[in-house]
Amino acid sequence: MSLVAGIDSSTQSCKVVVLDAGTGALVREGRAGHPDGTEVHPDHWWRALSEALDDAGGLSGVSALSVGGQQHGMVLLDREGNVLRQALLWNDTRSAESAAALTEEVGAEDYAKRTGLVPVASFTVTKVRWVRDHEPDIAARVAAVALPHDWLTWRLRGYGPAGASPLGPDLGQLTTDRSDASGTGYWNPAAGTYDLELFRLAFGRGAVEAGTDAFGAAGSAGDAVILPRVLAPGASPGEVHASVLGAAVLGQPAQPVKLGAGAGDNAAAALGLGARAGDVVVSVGTSGTVFAVSDEPIGDPSGTVAGFADASGMFLPIAVTLNAARVLTSVAGLLGVDFDELSQLALEAEPGAGGVVLVPYFEGERTPNLPHATASFSGLSIASTTRSNIARAAVEGMLCGLAGGLDALRGLGHPAERLLLIGGAVQNPAVQRIAAQVFDLPVLVPSPGEYVARGAAVQAAWALTGERPAWNVALDGHPEPDFRPAIAEQYRVEQRKVAEAAG
Repeated sequence: MSLVAGIDSSTQSCKVVVLDAGTGALVREGRAGHPDGTEVHPDHWWRALSEALDDAGGLSGVSALSVGGQQHGMVLLDREGNVLRQALLWNDTRSAESAAALTEEVGAEDYAKRTGLVPVASFTVTKVRWVRDHEPDIAARVAAVALPHDWLTWRLRGYGPAGASPLGPDLGQLTTDRSDASGTGYWNPAAGTYDLELFRLAFGRGAVEAGTDAFGAAGSAGDAVILPRVLAPGASPGEVHASVLGAAVLGQPAQPVKLGAGAGDNAAAALGLGARAGDVVVSVGTSGTVFAVSDEPIGDPSGTVAGFADASGMFLPIAVTLNAARVLTSVAGLLGVDFDELSQLALEAEPGAGGVVLVPYFEGERTPNLPHATASFSGLSIASTTRSNIARAAVEGMLCGLAGGLDALRGLGHPAERLLLIGGAVQNPAVQRIAAQVFDLPVLVPSPGEYVARGAAVQAAWALTGERPAWNVALDGHPEPDFRPAIAEQYRVEQRKVAEAAG
């Protein structure tokens, strides 16, 4: 039996799955935690990766692996391969003013045409602008800008800081894939190329793609910032270096382990689910995402939908909310209950929660773009202020925020035939039941699994065999359709009030 491994280096943890390359069946898995926060030193990801691989029984028998990673995180490297500062993550909103400045300088419509997106604080381009403006000493030392999965793949190949890695700081070996590149804000999904003028506008210095003719035959970028070479779907940047993870992980004798291109987390999830045209995927994790696979690139001047590329050669229009599973965690803590008890309380309340509405912008919001907004309960009265109504309002508010993303996709003409609901929070019975009332589509709940890591394993098998595998995905639930438009209507009324108050 040939084995492949997929890695999901997410905001909160690193997960590893080892699968049968022929069938996609799970053989073993492991995980390790990441520190909390909106900025993290990448060394934490590297240690967690090693721990998660060890927890999964190592790579003995594994022929290929690939890394799926949280998107947009900014990893700045100097010429010696050292990380210059903690990586600013997707959920760090300090660059909101930088995003507004870039949008004003370029124009939202032109920016959407050139990159498929309009800058918001999540995207990498806004973070490099913020560093340019607020940390000029660091900006002056930047030799390369990478994303989380780019950096981990580079380290797995044996590259890294001088004196602390077997192959040293060869920045010209940095690679990425089209899905993760498309989330930077300086890559054009339609053309399949970096928009280097946008990078220069953001950072104040020119850039060059590693491994291209412009990079130079000698592998030197001069004073230009190095951006990772964008690999095609199914391509491989090389192999795991035999010495980087140690004998305990690689096994003895150490077998060659081929690397896949890697991917952004949502694109990896789409691969893992086998998502097809007409599918809409709603993922409820630390962030909430609504995305679909499309034959054509999409550019939305409103910025609600980002027109990313996917990891298969197609496109991945996506809307993202900053507030998803943590909404439920926060309200469960407020009520002094666990997740199961929150679900029970929510299902005791009637649809619409007696008029109680939670607009759950606990961490600001990205869709709509309200980085400085806060959460708001409304509709509270003596009669309506019950634990069950508050619990249900939390679930409805979280899902209504995601339903706004579905509306935006449809508004751009994307077909929507069925909805795939994934993420740890969707195992909550209340989330499944209420989703069938909030979304006017058939709701399918795939069996619980690490779909980002599974999608990375699809890439690993693709790189190994030259063909994209077609693994079956089992379904765990199909809640009875019960669409209640009044839930979304009362949410939209309160959401508009919060948006007006936030300016």
